[in-house]
Order: sequence, then structure tokens, then C-alpha cells
Amino acid sequence: MSNPKFPNMLDYQALKQQFNESPGELSTCSIPPKESDALHFENPSEPKAQGLTGTRLRSYAFAVLTRKEYSKADLIEKLALYAVDRDEVLKLVDELASENYQSDQRVAEMMLSSQKRKGKGPNRIKMALKSKKIDSSLIQDELKETDWNEQAYQLKVKKFGLDVEKEPKLKAKQIRFLMYRGFEMDAIMKAISKKADEI
Repeated sequence: MSNPKFPNMLDYQALKQQFNESPGELSTCSIPPKESDALHFENPSEPKAQGLTGTRLRSYAFAVLTRKEYSKADLIEKLALYAVDRDEVLKLVDELASENYQSDQRVAEMMLSSQKRKGKGPNRIKMALKSKKIDSSLIQDELKETDWNEQAYQLKVKKFGLDVEKEPKLKAKQIRFLMYRGFEMDAIMKAISKKADEI
């Protein structure tokens, strides 16, 4: 096909001559081995190293931590995939944590900030931390300092508007929504009953 907009499309006439088949039969023809080999691409993001130990394991740990923050539990599992000895991984991660290269505190603070931006309440945030095996006490002060009543109200307004709902069914829908988002019942009731002129 000569259309310059489609330079990479197959030329079926040329293929027909090459394989001595009609265009309708091309779907059943087998690709020559050399071409089929070219279809297998390696994923460059997959680590090639296997059976790491010593300085190579340490270097890989630093490479992993420069890309993103990991909880202690996640980092152990990540390194254990490529390490020879799990005990060496445990020792290395403890060392990295003591030197503050790895920090559950930082991960917890980042998760708190991220989850709040997504409109999640304290219960959902604690669940997210637990899934990463991070102790929620690390951000206990931040959790206490956050105005969850206001967070719940802003989310309610964004989803349902400023009006205070009196219809029981619609009121229940708002309650379920905020409960699913992880807010406490006290904050939910204040949010759905708060009038715009009380701001």
C-alpha cells in the first residue's frame, strides 16, 4: 500500500506472491521462524539479576529505593525475590531502616496525604496502612489533627451537593457512601446534616 499515512501496513499483494497464496488464505499461513523470533520482545523493566548476595544485593536495594518509597515488609518481599538468602535480606533491610534509607514513617505520611486527597476517611487509611504492614500509630498525631468532620462534609458536597437531604432513602445513600469511604459515623452524621450557612 502506497498511502504515506500508513507506511507500516502489510502489502498483501507482495505477501501473496511470496507465499503463492490468495489474500484470503494469508491468515492461515505460518510466519517464517526469523520473523516470529522478532515478535518476542524482552521487558527492559524486569530485573535480570538472580541469586543476589553481598554488595550486589545491597546495590539492587539502593536502586529499588531510589525509584520509590517501600514499606519495610514490601522491601523485604521485593529483595527476597532475587536474593540467595532471606536472612541476609532481613539483616540488610534492618540496616537500611536504621540508616533512614528505608522509612515506614515516610511511607505512612505519604499514604496519609495520598488517601486524604482521594477522599478517604481514617478507617480506610488505617486499612491501607495495615495492608502494607505499617503501624498506624506512626501517624497517630496526623490522624488526630485532621478535621475528619470537614473532610466528610467536603466529600458529601462534592458528591451530593449543598442541600441537606430529608428523604430517608437518599439520606441512607449518603451515609453508605461516606461509610464506604472510611469515615466514622459521628463525622458522617455531622456532614450530611450540616447546612451551607453554617460554614
